[in-house]
Amino acid sequence: MFKKILIANRGEIACRVIKTARKMGIQTVAIYSDADRHALHVEMADEAVHIGPPPASESYIVIDKVMEAIKLTGAEAVHPGYGFLSENPKFAEALEAAGVAFIGPPKGAIEAMGDKITSKKIAAEADVNTVPGHMGLIEDAEEALKISEEIGFPVMLKASAGGGGKGMRIAWNAEEVREGFQASKNEAASSFGDDRMFIEKFVTQPRHIEIQVLCDSHGNGIYLGERECSIQRRNQKVIEEAPSPFLDAETRKAMGEQAVALAHAVGYSSAGTVEFIVDGDKNFYFLEMNTRLQVEHPVTELITGVDLVEQMIRVAAGEKLSLNQDDVTLTGWAMESRLYAEDPYRNFLPSIGRLVRYRPPVEVAAGPLLDKGKWQDEAEAGETAVRNDTGVYEGGEISMYYDPMIAKLCTWAPDRGAAIEAMRVALDSFELEGIGHNLPFLSAVMDHPKFVSGDMTTAFIAEEYPDGFEGVELEEAALRRIAASCAAMHRVAEIRRTRVSGRMDNHERRVGEDWVVSLQGISFEVSIDADRDGATVTFADGGSHRVSSGWTPGDALAVLNVDDETLVLKVGKVSGGFRIRNRGADLKVHVRTPRQAELALLMPEKLAADTSKMLLCPMPGLIVSVNVAEGDEVQEGQALCTVEAMKMENILRAEKKALVTKINAGPGDSLAVDDVIMEFE
Repeated sequence: MFKKILIANRGEIACRVIKTARKMGIQTVAIYSDADRHALHVEMADEAVHIGPPPASESYIVIDKVMEAIKLTGAEAVHPGYGFLSENPKFAEALEAAGVAFIGPPKGAIEAMGDKITSKKIAAEADVNTVPGHMGLIEDAEEALKISEEIGFPVMLKASAGGGGKGMRIAWNAEEVREGFQASKNEAASSFGDDRMFIEKFVTQPRHIEIQVLCDSHGNGIYLGERECSIQRRNQKVIEEAPSPFLDAETRKAMGEQAVALAHAVGYSSAGTVEFIVDGDKNFYFLEMNTRLQVEHPVTELITGVDLVEQMIRVAAGEKLSLNQDDVTLTGWAMESRLYAEDPYRNFLPSIGRLVRYRPPVEVAAGPLLDKGKWQDEAEAGETAVRNDTGVYEGGEISMYYDPMIAKLCTWAPDRGAAIEAMRVALDSFELEGIGHNLPFLSAVMDHPKFVSGDMTTAFIAEEYPDGFEGVELEEAALRRIAASCAAMHRVAEIRRTRVSGRMDNHERRVGEDWVVSLQGISFEVSIDADRDGATVTFADGGSHRVSSGWTPGDALAVLNVDDETLVLKVGKVSGGFRIRNRGADLKVHVRTPRQAELALLMPEKLAADTSKMLLCPMPGLIVSVNVAEGDEVQEGQALCTVEAMKMENILRAEKKALVTKINAGPGDSLAVDDVIMEFE
């Protein structure tokens, strides 16, 4: 077995690999750029080597720099994680030439499956179902348009060397092909150093389901069930689960056997994933094979008890698989929510900045991993599991140079409903401040009827949030529970204030019993009857809630018991009340005396500034191009400029017909959120 391995990656996946290596008694080496000098993976590793400036093209994906770090530290093997050099055959070749083991598949398998055009040809030859498309390379937008019209709209424009949603666009008409083709080529060149493109038919109402395979170098191969990855935005997965709520045992077996057959066809060894598009009739089509560890691998680990990173290391060391297909059992249900540094209220655009507060929920061990003694962290034991794979810490910086994923929050439970409920509580308990993030959206999905029923497709976000995510409006029953809780919390805060001021000996008698709680446009008149164990909050219509909690003023998280059910609230302070976040809703809750509530109705509403005649930068980013000039008349939907952030290009369009009067930024300019790019009349 190896004594020392180098992780050619960063962030949460580097931390994840280090955990398993540590468990196996293997020393680890981290590499880092200037931007990651104080990163968590650097702190966790036994050694760390600096490899260059922040851009990945000058550090993490420069093979010579990684090879120099290997030579400097004497690492015997390299785990590439995902992204960066994980599917680069030249890197695998360089390692082989240096006598260093690659903890991944052989170079030939990477070449065959890493190129999406070649992989589809091989899949077709291996009798694996494939999606109709054009397998040849495409030179320019006009050729792309001709091919698209032959295949029939809609089509998917895809980078041949792509992954992680980079260089991918759906085109529904000729104009979108012309615009999207060049933008996708640019993204592919920036992210992978390879701008080759191909086109395939876009299957409508699809489900994205993938099969995890595991093979050794001795001809053995197995599949470890499937993962449902249908909740996506910009072709990048957001929520994954295992198993899929859609598949039956027969379809699972057929997909698994095809996946293993494809792996054998290319001499595959290590962990890998075969992705399929599945239609409503359970017809499945090969999409691509990822010759690496997948981002969403934890859900497979949670339902099988198999540590995939450990298996990859053992296979790379020449060991045979210790499992056969009959040994693989799927137990319970697992969910993964990807926490991104992006603002869901601004169409999920990237966000950067300092994590002024970062408090994940406490990890809890349960399920197959616990049963087999393979839980990665020192976690409490329970009936449901909570796992958080992360690469950040409180006070750390989220930069513009890398993928915006902050953490992968996972839950496991004996069934799907319980796994969803565990995820709801875990999301409510996740404290994160300082940057825009998608926690509210993740919570909203967990409560969405289509997701809860399992009736979703990859078009879920587009169909359910066509105008973007604008937050959640809670039902009245939920509002009443929150109102009762806030009334009880306000009473505690008022008692604290009287004690601090020293106004009375019997402080509690100075705090009134009657209050008006206003939230989400609704006001509730309540009366509080408190005792040593909690408070009974009675509403004007006679309904009541019993509330108890250990919350004290200043706590950012309140875990309350409301009518013997747990309610978790993230709590902030606003004038006259609280900022409460729960289940995707962001509420300003005002708790007032009846007289204060009466006067509040007379206060004028503060209006937002008028920015309708400006194009504001929606995210921190770099201006790639400006498509118009001062004096131009633009039409609704016309492309105005392109902004790049976190390796993604975003085209900003005119919202209405207007005349461009001033342009404040040009190509190469770095802008902050809400900087004015251009003005109109």
